Amino acid sequence: MADLDVGDVAPDFTLPADGGGSLELSSFVGKPVVLYFYPEDDTPSCTNEAISFSQLKSDFEKAGAVVIGLSPDSVRKHDKFKAKHALDIALASDEERKAIEAYHLWVEKKMYGRTYMGVERATFLIGRDGHIARIWRKVRVKGHAEAVLEAVRAL
Repeated sequence: MADLDVGDVAPDFTLPADGGGSLELSSFVGKPVVLYFYPEDDTPSCTNEAISFSQLKSDFEKAGAVVIGLSPDSVRKHDKFKAKHALDIALASDEERKAIEAYHLWVEKKMYGRTYMGVERATFLIGRDGHIARIWRKVRVKGHAEAVLEAVRAL
């Protein structure tokens, strides 16, 4: 299966979200969507990334954009994660990895000589028309939310 590319239609999904609701990607057509995928709640890099996006939430909103974090963690774990770190962004739960696999982000990873399957940290900027405008793969967290905000402003 080929990777997604800029210009492709972003795969739609409906997933449970923090706070007990659900998120449907196609419901945001007309607004830019920052969809960032991360491996796990409450790990150092994932926490820093979520805090960075939360701190810039009002700037993303001023630019007309919605920010959604997505991981395979449960809604319950997302709720605890949001409360612990005062996060102010929507978190979608993809325990069955349907969206993660639709975006080709369930990948083989290596750490400390061990090989395992996990979520590749990546961000997709989806334009107002539902097409992918920009992709960041194998994200380094420092400065990432700011770079994504600049890309949103340039849309």
